[in-house]
Amino acid sequence: MGTRPQHTNAYKRLCAMLHTMREEAGLTQRGLAERLRRPHSFVYKVEHAERRIDPVEMIAWCKACESDPTVLVATLAPGIPIYGRSPRTRETRR
Repeated sequence: MGTRPQHTNAYKRLCAMLHTMREEAGLTQRGLAERLRRPHSFVYKVEHAERRIDPVEMIAWCKACESDPTVLVATLAPGIPIYGRSPRTRETRR
């Protein structure tokens, strides 16, 4: 896969977590798609990192799986770096 943002390790982890969430809810891709009122290809593409999922869609996914979205975010967040910034020490001005 390429280096586009949806292909980062953190995004792949999110997709895997959404997949696991769906399975633990006992839903097929089609079953979840029906709850979301989306085509089943939407679920497939998100789970396989072929399509980005926005925060609103992610929350709807969690609710459709009867899962707390804050748990998903809390689990995922520690492994996500701040992009575009290099770590440096804070300099004091004189």
